[in-house]
Amino acid sequence: RQGGLKRKLRFGPPRTRSHDVPTAKFAKMSLKYVAAYMMAVLAGKESPSAADIKKILDSVEAECDDEVAGKLVAELEGKIVNELVKDGKEKLKGFGGGGGGGGGGGG
Repeated sequence: RQGGLKRKLRFGPPRTRSHDVPTAKFAKMSLKYVAAYMMAVLAGKESPSAADIKKILDSVEAECDDEVAGKLVAELEGKIVNELVKDGKEKLKGFGGGGGGGGGGGG
């Protein structure tokens, strides 16, 4: 340390937040939009709108970017969410998983 300054080493490309770079907004869509969309589906909306997503996010005092919500709705338009989830589960099966067993007890 020189002059009281700390340097943090970062590996990989520099990170940006979605509000730093406008084009990164869609590449880094927050899971909160998908979660709000799914909550609307569970509440009985077959095809939630961007306004539905905004209403849900506003109810928990979360920020909502109308452009991002609109992009999500446009991407999911005409698709059946339950089928998307089912297809996603099938794809995840190929990843394997599981972990090692727990450690043995000391005696």
